[in-house]
Order: sequence, then C-alpha cells, then structure tokens
Amino acid sequence: MSHDITVLGLESSCDDTASAVVRGREILSSVVADQTALHAAYGGVVPEIAARAHVEKLDLCVERALAEAGMSFSEIDAIAVTAGPGLIGGVLSGVMMAKGLSVATGKPLIGVNHLAGHALTPRLTDGLDYPYLILLVSGGHCQFLRVEGPTTFSRLGSTIDDAPGEAFDKTARLLGLPQPGGPSVEQHTRFGDDLRFVFPSPLLDRPGCDLSFSGLKTALLRQRDQLVADQGGLHKQDVDDLCAGFQAAIRDVLIEKSKRALNASEGLSGFAVAGGVAANTELRAALETLSANHGIPFVAPPLALCTDNAAMIAYAGAEKFAVEGADDLTLTARPRWPLDRAAPAALGSGKKGAKA
Repeated sequence: MSHDITVLGLESSCDDTASAVVRGREILSSVVADQTALHAAYGGVVPEIAARAHVEKLDLCVERALAEAGMSFSEIDAIAVTAGPGLIGGVLSGVMMAKGLSVATGKPLIGVNHLAGHALTPRLTDGLDYPYLILLVSGGHCQFLRVEGPTTFSRLGSTIDDAPGEAFDKTARLLGLPQPGGPSVEQHTRFGDDLRFVFPSPLLDRPGCDLSFSGLKTALLRQRDQLVADQGGLHKQDVDDLCAGFQAAIRDVLIEKSKRALNASEGLSGFAVAGGVAANTELRAALETLSANHGIPFVAPPLALCTDNAAMIAYAGAEKFAVEGADDLTLTARPRWPLDRAAPAALGSGKKGAKA
C-alpha cells in the first residue's frame, strides 16, 4: 500500500467533530460539525460539553462522510484518527470509535498527531516537497517546524506561554466580543486604527524564534481598564482600535520571528502557514510578502483546511502508514504529544509529558 490509499479520517481534539474520506491528495468528502452554539454562553470551550457532543456526532459525521464520498467501508483501506494532543475527553471519543470501526471492519488503525495533520496540510493542498518550513499557529499551539518527513519534525521555536489563538480568544472576552475570538477581533480591525494604542513586542529583544503572547493580553486589559476609568466605558471606536492594535502587534511579532526562522533554514522547498489563526487574512498577506522577499514559495491552505478538519488527519494518516505501518489496539489518547520529541519542553512537562 502507498500513501494513495483511501483513508477515513476522524477528528475530535477540541470543539469540532469531523470525518473525511481522502484518496491520495483528493478530498472525496469532508464533514465538520462545529459546537460554537453549545459553548457560546461560556465564553470558551467547555471540555465536558465538547466530549459529550463528540460522542453524539462522531457516528453521524462518519456516516455522512462515507455517503458524500459515495463509498462503503469495504472500499476504505484504513482508518486514521487524531490520538492527541487535545482535550482528552474529545480525543478519547475519537480513538475509541476508530478502534471499534477498525475491529468491526478489519481495516488498519492509524493514530495521528493532530499537529502533524496541520503540518502536512501543505502537502495535501499543494504537494509541497520535503523539507519545508511551517508556522503552525492555532488556538492551542504556535511553533516553527522544519518538516523533514511524515513523522520527522525539527522545532525552531515555539510560544512559551499563550498561543496566538488563545490570546485572540481572551482578548475577545475582555472586550465582550463573541467566540471564537479570532474572527471577532479581525472583523473589528477593519474599522480600527492600529496606531492609536501601542502594544509591546514580546521577546523581540532576544535572539531565536521563541514567542510570547500573554503580555499582549495584559497590555490590552490595562488599556481597556484605563479607558473605562477615564470615560466611564468603551465606545465602539475604542473596541475597533484596540482590536486593530492588538492584531497588528501579533502580526509584527510573527513576521519578525518568521524572518529569523527563514534565515536559520537552508534547502527549503517552501514556507507554509497552517492552523486556525492562519485564516487571518492580514497575517497571510504579510507572510506571503515575507516569503516573496526571501525568494521562496509560500503556501497557505484554503480557509476550510486551516481550522480543525478530518481531511488533514486522513492524509497525515496515509503518509504515516506508508513509513510506519498501522497501530494496534493499544493506541492511547494523549492530551500532550510534541512533534519534535528531541527538543526541550517549551511549556513545561509533567506526568502527562511535555506540553509542546
């Protein structure tokens, strides 16, 4: 079997329940059931609610993905599932269902690292050759990776605290904007002045590619509180300008760190961005300009493949299967699962292993 096998993918690491059928680089179907309405009242994802929703939706998503692909289980060659990292209840739901399907159908089981799914998306969408550099930027993770193969990744730098998506979500909560925070903040930046408020540029005074975003959130909180104290509340223009300044600060830090990562890398076939925050149009445009200045191809997946989806899991599973074969029923759900296992932990470590 090669990586052109037909794979059924399952994804349930956070608040999107997804299933897809992929053959080679062809996405035959991709179904995503989001949980935005379920968590709207809580200002963020509630793990217990997410896990229960996955249990209710996984089988329906699989059924629909097969139907849209016009296939039955007999035509599927393997089953790939996100086995971590993520919210453990959701990851466990997906892993257990994949195991059940594998036993019932006799199809090989492939456990996929969710981050590898994002990191290999440029190969699914554009056929990008190894090695390439990718900025994986999402709600829970932010890191620069040199992608050498389906399971071979070298980390050049990562966040030491909040990921950008997490910072966007917290900023939205501070300003009373709906979740998910990234799209809400971006919408307000269109009417804002990004020069009105000055936000810090964390870690730019230090060498290397590591990042920090928690200070930006604190700076925005203080600016918000100062405005409330001075004028008794926030006006719409205040919110627009705060969003614009905040997004510009994140963009500028990511661009400078991306420049450093590119300067530290050789022999690349391209530079890519993936993950939920890669859907930010201003960031994508700035990264594309940076890549052009370095004379290197730039790859940004379609917006639907930036956020969590099962097509990337199915494709990553096929690539992993081609070099490592299938997993057995001892496959476990993992809340933490660094891609570069040789790199020191950037966010600490504990009984469950390194966070990133």
